[in-house]
Amino acid sequence: MVLSVGTIAPDFTTTDDEGKTVSLSDFKGKVIVMYFYPKDDTPGCTKEAQSFRDNYNQYQGKEIVVLGVSMDDQASHLKFKEKYSLPFQLLVDSGGEITKSYDVDGGGHSKRVTYIIDAEGKINHVDEKVKTDSHAEDILATLG
Repeated sequence: MVLSVGTIAPDFTTTDDEGKTVSLSDFKGKVIVMYFYPKDDTPGCTKEAQSFRDNYNQYQGKEIVVLGVSMDDQASHLKFKEKYSLPFQLLVDSGGEITKSYDVDGGGHSKRVTYIIDAEGKINHVDEKVKTDSHAEDILATLG
């Protein structure tokens, strides 16, 4: 059961694809699209990441932060990011702590779920029915 709309998004501290320390609280005051995905460089996950890449300018134009999260390690994230020229951060969750705190543990991988977190840190939308090839556009439509 994923976290409910209205829930305060659990804070976390981890590293990103470049080894930089990242906390959810770093983005306070901004809308965050945090998408969980099973594995770097697999067909569905690649389509989903490319969807966000191809629409990234629209997210930036609305000052929306995009964060990808999976249980892959930093080296895997960096390779995936470079291979597909992904312009947003991929967060490392090798131990699954973030995945578990957001209730998207698929048993050794993150389930494909996206949370929209508002500027106050509350979850205001949850998408569990992700269409990988159009996901970024679907989220933009939800955001209005």
